[in-house]
Amino acid sequence: MDFIWILFAFICGLGVRLLALPPLIGYLIAGFVLHFLGVEPSADLQTLADLGITLMLFTIGLKLNVRDLGQTEVWAGALGHMGVWTLLVGGLLLVFTVLASALWGPISLEAAALLAFACSFSSTVCVVKLLEESGEMKTRHGRLAIGILVMQDVVAVLFLALATGKAPSPWAMLLLLLIPARPLLGMLLQRAGHGELLPLTGFFLALGAYELFTLVNVKGDLGALIAGMLLSGHGKATELTKSLLSFKDLFLIGFFLSIGFTALPDWNMLAAALIIAVLLPLKFVMFFTFFCGLRLRARNAYLASLALTNFSEFGLIVAAISVDNGWLDKSWLVILALAVSISFVFTSLAYRSAHNFYGRHKESIKRWQHNSRLPRDLVHQPDNAEILVIGMGRVGKGAFDALKQQLGDRVWGMDADRERVGKVQQELGEQVFCGDGEDADLWENIDTSKINLVLLALPSIEDNINITGQLHRHPGFCGQVAAIARYEDERQQLLDAGVDRVFNFYTEAGTGFAEESLAMISPASP
Repeated sequence: MDFIWILFAFICGLGVRLLALPPLIGYLIAGFVLHFLGVEPSADLQTLADLGITLMLFTIGLKLNVRDLGQTEVWAGALGHMGVWTLLVGGLLLVFTVLASALWGPISLEAAALLAFACSFSSTVCVVKLLEESGEMKTRHGRLAIGILVMQDVVAVLFLALATGKAPSPWAMLLLLLIPARPLLGMLLQRAGHGELLPLTGFFLALGAYELFTLVNVKGDLGALIAGMLLSGHGKATELTKSLLSFKDLFLIGFFLSIGFTALPDWNMLAAALIIAVLLPLKFVMFFTFFCGLRLRARNAYLASLALTNFSEFGLIVAAISVDNGWLDKSWLVILALAVSISFVFTSLAYRSAHNFYGRHKESIKRWQHNSRLPRDLVHQPDNAEILVIGMGRVGKGAFDALKQQLGDRVWGMDADRERVGKVQQELGEQVFCGDGEDADLWENIDTSKINLVLLALPSIEDNINITGQLHRHPGFCGQVAAIARYEDERQQLLDAGVDRVFNFYTEAGTGFAEESLAMISPASP
């Protein structure tokens, strides 16, 4: 039976990928098809799904800066949106009940409020997948979206405690001892080395924190998130994240399959789910309005709002608890499962063209921007830049360092990760600034006429292609663009997109290694 899940997940995932769609859409389809064919899910599938979510929250914590949660746009945006959404959508659902009572029958005021509250959450799984695939986890809008999700998770913990009657145990106060134990956890991670023990350490920490929090009646997923946050500043946090990436992605396939096994709908349920899905644009508008009101740049508000425009798997948990307590009819569990699935498809399709859409309609979108912006959203102007290295990871940092030794202050570096920029500035100087290369507004505020060469040292081919397009559309830029590629098929895609020179990451590394090695014996040659 396990092979059947793998077979359908592979066929549907590959099928939608050939249509240039995100594979997660295929996994959702596979789950509903398997359910329709009468395949019964076993406990193993739910175990895989739970493992995937736990590992995902742990890796989010590894990348999360706790100070981000204290920003006004994060906590005010999250709580303000949830409050207004619950009031407004709860009222709309009561109106829909009068107009379309045949679809879901009469619902009480309390039931409408519960449904609206359940739909106020955004999906952590969906948002993180989108941001990871586009390489935007550490961008300004990516950090904002993750901060909103974490705040929603805190609200989820409070709701579960009230709805289930399970207040945290008095022993939960002992969880505060994890803070002074942080150096011990870091030492444990350092001693794990670089082999198979490293991902095993990640599993141990994530699942151990999950069980520890569960023992004291606190949501276990929150424990995995906090365990990651305690290690977020560790030198091996990035390496640990990469070692867990394949496991997390594989296990999350089980999550998307499990949604399809929730229940099979009839036509009335499908129509009701579509009506709820119609509220997705309202969710986007509300997030965008809140973010602009909190003085975010229009582009960051737009991208973060679009990423958050979906319904959450937590909505299914709210519905299940409400059904068990007799607050909702059991048909709502099916309706919400369908609405969640539809929202995943909507967000996955819409976000793929988000940057291009903003580029075409930025003037209209920027009209909603506040006159005064937050200091962290101001664009930095590099002085006398002739060469610009975009991406300050290991490759970009090495290229920047080598060029700076030869050309001095004429070389500048840029990265979307503000923390990484701060570290590189301390190590290599102030010629590094924070900026998102896919940001059309950024290039409008930078004098590119003197830039002769741009080096794209980013791991995502989509990012490299989008930035190349931004540069070529900018009227002041007349320089050359170079980029790195990990695979040979990516090389041709970059050349077709307008990149002037593409370096194969592994081939060029081998060539450089050979040249440096030959230089060791060249003086001794006759």
